[in-house]
Order: sequence, then C-alpha cells, then structure tokens
Amino acid sequence: MKHEENWKEKLTPLQYQVTREKGTERPFTGEYYEHKEQGTYLCVCCGEALFSSNAKYDSGSGWPSYYEPVRKEAVATESDQSHGMVRTEIHCQNCGAHLGHVFPDGPKPTGLRYCVNSASLKFQKE
Repeated sequence: MKHEENWKEKLTPLQYQVTREKGTERPFTGEYYEHKEQGTYLCVCCGEALFSSNAKYDSGSGWPSYYEPVRKEAVATESDQSHGMVRTEIHCQNCGAHLGHVFPDGPKPTGLRYCVNSASLKFQKE
C-alpha cells in the first residue's frame, strides 16, 4: 500500500478524490462513459485489470457500466450505507481503490451492473 502522499503525487485531484476518498464524478462527464474501443480497463492506481470492453454496455446511468469484471477476484465488495442508502461498493482487490458500486439490475448473463467512475480507470487498447 502506498502512503497517501504518494497517491496524491501519482493521481490527479479527481482521481484521488474518487479512488482514495470514495468520491464520485458527475454523471455523463467521465472519459470512458461513451468509450467504444476494444481493450481492458485497468485500475488507475495500481494497473490491475478490472473490466473488459466486451462486458461494457450503455446502462444510461451516466457512468461506464459492465456486467462482470475480467476475473471475479479482481473486484471486491463491501456494504456502503452512506448518503441514506444501502448499496454495494466495489473496489480494486489489489490496492483498495474505490471504483463505484454494483447493482442487481444489469443485463444477462449476470444480471449485474458494475457502475464505475471513469476517474478510477485507465484504458489499455487491445
């Protein structure tokens, strides 16, 4: 685990706020919201492979959405009871970076919607 000052040096202010302080970018503004290239979305903090473009879909939510991670073990979950709601937070299993939330209203085959902040991702073209 990096020291917080190291994260502040490596990340932009928005990336830091989202990944290290569990923030959220404004809907429909993220770099990867309408991104269509083929490849893999990695954790902006540690480079761990998180989501494939093959699992990306337009949920209309305002954030990049995926129906599954590249490996189940790549993304960890925990209960989030902030803002008067009960949700399931998702974070990078490798470094703990906050990614967003997962909801049970996604498409087949999983029925899940991994709603992810673009600021928590970087893209590796196929």
